[in-house]
Amino acid sequence: MGEEVRPVEVGREEVLAGGGVNQVVRAGDTVRRPSGRWTPAVHALLRHLETAGFAGAPRCHGLDAAGREVLGFVPGEVPGHPVPAYVRSDAALTAAALLRAYHDATAGFAAPGDAAWYFPPRRPAQVVAHGDVAPYNTVFRDGLPVAFIDFDTAHPAPRVWDVAYAAYRFVPLEDPARGAGRPVVEQARGLRLFADAYGLGAADRRALPGTVIERLEHLVGHMRARAGAGEEAFAAHLARGDHLLYGADADHLARHRATFERALLVPSGA
Repeated sequence: MGEEVRPVEVGREEVLAGGGVNQVVRAGDTVRRPSGRWTPAVHALLRHLETAGFAGAPRCHGLDAAGREVLGFVPGEVPGHPVPAYVRSDAALTAAALLRAYHDATAGFAAPGDAAWYFPPRRPAQVVAHGDVAPYNTVFRDGLPVAFIDFDTAHPAPRVWDVAYAAYRFVPLEDPARGAGRPVVEQARGLRLFADAYGLGAADRRALPGTVIERLEHLVGHMRARAGAGEEAFAAHLARGDHLLYGADADHLARHRATFERALLVPSGA
């Protein structure tokens, strides 16, 4: 069955802030975004989530006449920069519970046989990872995370692959030398809260700090590859030094890996 086609809302579109590498517009109760080779797989996933009763994702309405994907608008706040105070609260770390619910909802998803994903699947493919869970892709209401948006980078992967990047962004696990980063002990506490809220198992807890480092290395490699392919948005990221920040954060995590592992694995109440 082909995609539903909706009309273009000429003269009624509002450009939404924070589109990142894509221009995203709102038209009435819908959002219009550029489509890609991965869009059919993502739309199949979003329809599965709706059928499964997962409310923390936009509804899919096919494509419009301009070839853009049409998604339901999710009311709430998507934080930009500088981030509001609620994004750095312990309550925001409940995004891990939302991520767990999302992952569990994807467990029964049967991808189309010809599915193409933005990133290649990773093994073991336990769930369909969102691929970019962060405050800038999360809808908040009353300071609490209620939905994820921008599923372009979704792909089959281990749970911890997705949890690692989400924890990096939400705790956040940044080098305190930047000036705005939290002390290591506070980062370790936040990482434990995030893992607890997700219900992460012991093996994944042991793997989590190293997987965050691997995710950052993967991110830098992806940025370089896309910039090398001529994509201006990624070239701009490199030009402003984003790869250097991610490298510094990876070094920070490696230096304090034992502290993070200890926080994740110590029994509750010990």
